Amino acid sequence: MSNISLIGYRGTGKSTIAAILATKMQRQIIVIDEAIVKTAGKPIPQIIEKSGWGFFRNLESLELAKALAHDNVIIDCGGGIILSEENRKILKYGSTVVLLTAEISTIADRIGGDDNRPSLTGKGLVEEIEEVLTIRKPLYAMTANKKFPTDHDSPEEVAQKIIDALSL
Repeated sequence: MSNISLIGYRGTGKSTIAAILATKMQRQIIVIDEAIVKTAGKPIPQIIEKSGWGFFRNLESLELAKALAHDNVIIDCGGGIILSEENRKILKYGSTVVLLTAEISTIADRIGGDDNRPSLTGKGLVEEIEEVLTIRKPLYAMTANKKFPTDHDSPEEVAQKIIDALSL
């Protein structure tokens, strides 16, 4: 299996590191959120406002299945993709799954003020991150083949660590 899927909470560096990996490895990148926007014909906040989180998650699963039908691609997954048991199964089956992590303070610094990321709970930023990570951490851990913190290394350094660890 030669696909690499990046998972992790918002702001852990998935999009940036996926782009670096795609360039370094000369592979196509598939950004699940971009694929959802293209399919739906509207931005994610509008999809969620009009049709709800369940509809968005269904689109996410469809786009993940399409992405995993490719070979030798880098897949940049949305932070909640692991909420679906089916998504966790097909991620593990169809790719090497790389979990990117960061401390709550790092995540808050990175995603604060980003209007393209709708609130998941309606709570304050740090409280929301803590609450959502409590649910997602075990799901990320059971899905990932490898885990890399992104707090202290540059995105280029993390990408190189991934390449080295996967012996690519």
